Parts: sequence; structure tokens; C-alpha cells
Amino acid sequence: MLLFVFCRNYLAHTQGKKHQAGLARRAAMEEKLKGKHDVGPSLPSATVSQSIQRVKIGRPGYEITKSRHHQTNQRCLSFQLHFPEIDSNAQPRHRFMSAFEQRVESPPDRRYQYLLVAAEPYETVAFKVPNEKIDRSEGMFVTNWDEDERRFTLTLFFVDGDDGNNVGK
Repeated sequence: MLLFVFCRNYLAHTQGKKHQAGLARRAAMEEKLKGKHDVGPSLPSATVSQSIQRVKIGRPGYEITKSRHHQTNQRCLSFQLHFPEIDSNAQPRHRFMSAFEQRVESPPDRRYQYLLVAAEPYETVAFKVPNEKIDRSEGMFVTNWDEDERRFTLTLFFVDGDDGNNVGK
């Protein structure tokens, strides 16, 4: 009996005006996007397949160190990531992502932001850090790529709003 009611509701939904209008809208959007992809010169198929299909070899090794600045007492996070298999001419990239951009944790927590580090052929790694202002003054936000050891280091200091002895404000 329950299966019959479910099937009847499903059929009523899929044959309804809203569902049919949504399907028509989706088909029109896909047709429109298909038309955009056909415009212009096409790339050779080898180039397209090489740029899209990349084999990821796993996550890099990493260490995280928490400390404080010896003069200003600002909180510090230092990230060291080891990429032994990275290409010789490649260099890791980093960026900060807000909690509202990410799609892993739901609902987003505005108290945190994410530090993303990417380097081919490794998977992109993300670190959840407090969503506080980062001191970008000279010597307070430092990145370093050591090509010989293939180690990427990123050190950042948070701006402390509580105490007034902060030099980086």
C-alpha cells in the first residue's frame, strides 16, 4: 500500500506543471551552453585530455607549528609542506578561502577560514584557521619555496586586537 502511494505521488510530481517547466528550463540552459562550447576554434583532442585528466598522487606531508612572536606576542602559525614528487619547474600556490566558499562542512562556521595549498600532481590540502585578521606587514607573512628540499613554508601572524603593543597594526 505504501509503495502504491509513493508511486502515485511521484507520478503526480513528475507530470506536474512546475516539474515540466523546470525540465524545459534545464534543457534550454544545456542547449545554450552547448552552443557556447561550439563557437570558436577547437583545440586538438590531445591538448584537452592532457589539461583535464591529471592523476593525483596523494597529499603532501606537512607539519604545523604554533608559536608567538618574541617581541609583539602575536600568535603565529607556521606550515611546512613537503612535496618530494613535484615537477622541477613547478611551485606550490596558496590562497585563503572563506567558510562560505567551501562545500565540505555544512553549515559554514564564520569563526574559521581555510588556507589552501596546491601543487601538481598532489591533492590540494586545506587547513582550518581562525577567521581573524592576518598581519601582512613586512616579515609577518612569509612564504618560502625551497627547491632543493622541495619544501614549502608559510608563516603567518594574527593581528591581536586585545593588547595595544602590536607593532604590525
